[in-house]
Amino acid sequence: MKAKIYVTLKSSILDPQGRAIQRSLATLGFSTVNDVRVGKYLEVDLTEQDREQAESTLKVMCEKLLANPVIEEFRYDVNDT
Repeated sequence: MKAKIYVTLKSSILDPQGRAIQRSLATLGFSTVNDVRVGKYLEVDLTEQDREQAESTLKVMCEKLLANPVIEEFRYDVNDT
């Protein structure tokens, strides 16, 4: 199974990197961009055969290593192929 994991800062956390990108876009003439949030994207290939077990494993991996649950939130998509 393949999983796509998305990790982003919680909306209540200031994102200075996203803010810098937003300002740079405005400087380049993209004035319609109100906000930018920067995150992480990961692809994981799992040997799990059971979808529920794969999702459980992904949740634990995100909570223990891939995301900081204090300031970040995560979501994942699992594909059976």
